[in-house]
Amino acid sequence: MAPLNRLGSAPANCWQVDAGEANMVRAQATPRPVNVDAGNKKLTLDLARTAIIVIDMQNDFCHPEGWLAHIGVDVTPARAPIAPLQALLPVLRRENVPVIWLNWGNRPDRLNLSPALLHVYNGDGASVGLGDPLPRSGAHVLELGSWSAGIVDELTIEPTDIHVAKYRMSGFVDTPLDSILRNLGVTTVLFAGVNADQCVLCTLQDANFRGYDTIMLEDCSATTSPEFCMQATIYNVRQCFGFVIGSTGLIEGIG
Repeated sequence: MAPLNRLGSAPANCWQVDAGEANMVRAQATPRPVNVDAGNKKLTLDLARTAIIVIDMQNDFCHPEGWLAHIGVDVTPARAPIAPLQALLPVLRRENVPVIWLNWGNRPDRLNLSPALLHVYNGDGASVGLGDPLPRSGAHVLELGSWSAGIVDELTIEPTDIHVAKYRMSGFVDTPLDSILRNLGVTTVLFAGVNADQCVLCTLQDANFRGYDTIMLEDCSATTSPEFCMQATIYNVRQCFGFVIGSTGLIEGIG
């Protein structure tokens, strides 16, 4: 008897089918528990059901010639996650933990951006805002496919990594992120990137609202906002939305 054919885009969410049969029993992943200190308690997470989402580590946010630097923001804090992520991501990939790059990416015609959203970054209508060319490079601010929206060179991207474009503070709004996570069989999400008090926090909150276990990686997250914003973010994540851990403790727990 010929074997059934696998039907599905991810090993955790596949049927076995042929012309006369459909077997909807999914393969069960073997748990891979890892213990890590979450500050207020000991935390055990399952690497077999975990993914990491790295948010907005892009030239316009983190490069000294990007958009934020152009409008006078000191991007030094936004570059702080680079070194911890350089150490962590290879470890997670070796453990087959999906790496998801969640990056701001406008349409060239900006039809995915409302006037209310454009106004946040271009209050007078005449400044350099979303989709406008930077004076020095001509790259369009956070436009999908542009240098501005590209991930900083210091972070290595692998062919197995997953890319999701967003154009809101939350990566769950009007994107396929939720469908991708569910297809992967993910229940626990690690969060990293910038800005911790804006896009990272909004995406983490929406993940929590959808029932995911949410963990913020403190040393892999940063913000160009005042320090009290980072302190409030850490407090609120621990108090209301999940856990906060360090990447070094996670690496030690894995290794």
